[in-house]
Amino acid sequence: MISSPQRQLRDRPSPVERPAPADAAVAGAVFACSFPGSFFTLPGGPALQWWPGALLTGVSCVALLWHRCHPRTTVTVTALCATAMAGMGHVLSILLLGPLMVALHSLALRTDRKTANSFTCGGIVLLVGTALIVGPAGEPLVLKLVGPAAWLLLPTSLGTANRLRGAYLEAVRARAENAEHTREEEARRRVTEERMRIARDLHDVVAHHLVLANLQAGAVGRQLPDRPDEAARIVAELTGTTSSALRELKATVGLLRNSDDRDPPMEPTPGLARLPELAASFQHAGLTVAVRVEGEPRPLSAGVDLTAYRIAQEALTNVTKHAAARSAEVRLTYSAVGVVLAVTDDGPGKKPDPSNPPCPSGGYGLIGMRERAHSVGGSFRAEHRGQECGGGFGVVAELPL
Repeated sequence: MISSPQRQLRDRPSPVERPAPADAAVAGAVFACSFPGSFFTLPGGPALQWWPGALLTGVSCVALLWHRCHPRTTVTVTALCATAMAGMGHVLSILLLGPLMVALHSLALRTDRKTANSFTCGGIVLLVGTALIVGPAGEPLVLKLVGPAAWLLLPTSLGTANRLRGAYLEAVRARAENAEHTREEEARRRVTEERMRIARDLHDVVAHHLVLANLQAGAVGRQLPDRPDEAARIVAELTGTTSSALRELKATVGLLRNSDDRDPPMEPTPGLARLPELAASFQHAGLTVAVRVEGEPRPLSAGVDLTAYRIAQEALTNVTKHAAARSAEVRLTYSAVGVVLAVTDDGPGKKPDPSNPPCPSGGYGLIGMRERAHSVGGSFRAEHRGQECGGGFGVVAELPL
């Protein structure tokens, strides 16, 4: 596993080994600057021929052609050439050390700090040791010790600084790309959650009102021949049920409208305050719903309030559709940390109708209730109750304040 920008740079594949025109230009410029250094000697020192120094300088500059793809080899060649010239009696000036300085800068730029420092220290020891052992006796110690060390440490430091700056910029660019990718993922996740939430709202609204409308329409068909007055009353209630369904459906679908539309919603957001109204709406379907509150009622957030109402609405709708129950109970239990919503019924469940088998895929009522409870940090469970508890089916949602 890559643990640092230095290792990333070190593990990069080597570029093509053909020297680039820019490398040739650099080698030529360094040779033009370093060639005069082969003529410098100390006053009163031995006379040196120019061509050995010029030849070694040329070899060092030719090695610079491959400083990008073989930085270690380039440093080694230039350091050996500089050491040979120091042993011949040449002064270790900045001109003479030019090829080695360029090679060390390239090595520090393309490898890690440990490698660059090791080659630099090795070159300093090699040059200083050679100058002290076989160099001219009259050469000042400053030129033998301080000069080579300073001139070789300078390009290594600059190369390391440039490499770290490049690694920092690369890390900043990578973080920016990762942040952009994270924002896109977060946007997609929020869109998916919003679609699921709207789908749950549509399911709850449509299922609740259509079930009531279906039961009322069936009652009209049964009462119309013998009790037209009762049928007319049920038709009026059916009209109210469908109107309420249209209002809630319009309010839910209105969430999909453009964000610049500032029209207020047609229907206020439902909450636990409308539980008595919700319970009364099931009387037309022959289901008596009792609402009981235990503990001191506490204010709930808008999300938790809506979630509790929708769970109660969907649970009572399922009772009407599947339980064949005559009564149900909605119990709200408030505590210091949250509210517990329990919806129970006393029905045995409807027997399967051979002429109308159920859909094998099942419904989404329990799934939607569980998702709603989890979306606000709560929990949900649904289970058949034993005979000692009165039988029937019950759902319990524990929601935080």
